[in-house]
Amino acid sequence: QVQLVESGGGLVQPGGSLRLSCAGSGFTFSSYAMSWYRQAPGKERELVATITSADGSTSYTDSVKGRFTISRDNAKNTVYLQMNSLKPEDTAVYFCNALLKGWYNRDYWGQGTQVTVSS
Repeated sequence: QVQLVESGGGLVQPGGSLRLSCAGSGFTFSSYAMSWYRQAPGKERELVATITSADGSTSYTDSVKGRFTISRDNAKNTVYLQMNSLKPEDTAVYFCNALLKGWYNRDYWGQGTQVTVSS
């Protein structure tokens, strides 16, 4: 029943911007930490950014610090990733993840959305 539906990916030139969205349903969105991961061809999936459920604190992988911003709107059950100053090395499939740490830890995943940065 849990769904994470991503949107906003596409083709953009180096230096451009995109905003990814991920809409959650079937769970109490505000209770979950939300993250964006990405996976490029031939590479392992890597954590890009996380925003916590409690205080909304954020964290980023070093390669995107200062360029990407993760945010959430609990009223809309949506998490966003604003991506600025995009580089070709940002090209990847971006995945939305929801995590609840309780009596067991559960990860929910979106289907992924393609981001291509190319001139």
